[in-house]
Amino acid sequence: PQHGIRGDVQDNMIETDHTVDKRTGLPIYSLYSETREPTDAMLENVDTIVFDLQDVGCRIYTFVYTMANCMRAAKRLGKRIVVCDRPNPIGGNAIEGNITEHDFKSFVGQFEIPTRHGMTTGELARMFNEHFGIGCELEVVTMQGWRRDMWGDETGLAWVLPSPNIPTVDSCVVFPATVHIEGTEMSEGRGTTKPFELNGAPFIDAYDWAAALDAYSFPGVAFRQTNFIPTFQKCAGQLCGGVQIHVTDREAFTPVIVGIAMIKTAYDLYTEHFEWKKDPYEYVFDQNPFDVVCGTDKIRKAIESGASLKEIENSWADGLKDFAEARRAYLLY
Repeated sequence: PQHGIRGDVQDNMIETDHTVDKRTGLPIYSLYSETREPTDAMLENVDTIVFDLQDVGCRIYTFVYTMANCMRAAKRLGKRIVVCDRPNPIGGNAIEGNITEHDFKSFVGQFEIPTRHGMTTGELARMFNEHFGIGCELEVVTMQGWRRDMWGDETGLAWVLPSPNIPTVDSCVVFPATVHIEGTEMSEGRGTTKPFELNGAPFIDAYDWAAALDAYSFPGVAFRQTNFIPTFQKCAGQLCGGVQIHVTDREAFTPVIVGIAMIKTAYDLYTEHFEWKKDPYEYVFDQNPFDVVCGTDKIRKAIESGASLKEIENSWADGLKDFAEARRAYLLY
């Protein structure tokens, strides 16, 4: 998948080659290469595809779309797919955010689901297969002992980072917020020891930005003014003013709207310096990268037009209601 067979490769559009595993001599086929879907040749001697990857609980993470592409290949070639279910590290109850729109589907949003979906990998597989019509031969191996109210560090399982910038469960908790910064020229903390927790840019005054965010009185989160210098990626080698997100109550924390607030306040405070991401995002070359992240252009246009945060959040209500109803049939726990 994206990030390589051992989870050591960095982000957006850094592909990995097909190779041979040195320890076993088995072929490794990359599905983040010239192809995203297994080819006929890759599956020629395969009866069953086993999918066993740890997701992070946010739509804007590609592993579940690699799963969907494997399911499509299984359907096409008459193969069987077995999905080994894993915990959603940010819980299975809360859902939040906008629904991906059809015209903005991409490899960070193939289906009409919200930013925070509150489903496990196996549950998503069932929904992709039945509700969204992939229609392959699917078996989900369910977990024992997992509850929907569990966080990743309450399961008794060690957290193994699925990609270099998701080192802890805390990273997962804030990811649905600060992944939106990937769609800007601001730093989401890559190149620091706290990716997605540290956020900022050279033009930001840390105290002013923290004050603007504090004014919203979001529950369950504190914004600590800070400065940092990324060692690579955006703003590398530059002193950035910004905030560190401290989640004080995970149950109360609403990451998606907090993330949109971070973008909106930075845009409002520093309009002449703020920029949407210039380079393409996940191979979409004809759309604003922030729109690709969001799965819509409505949020960007609302920010640019000065719409209130409450107006933006309220616009998600109908979609979330419909999704909550649709997902119910596919929940396993």
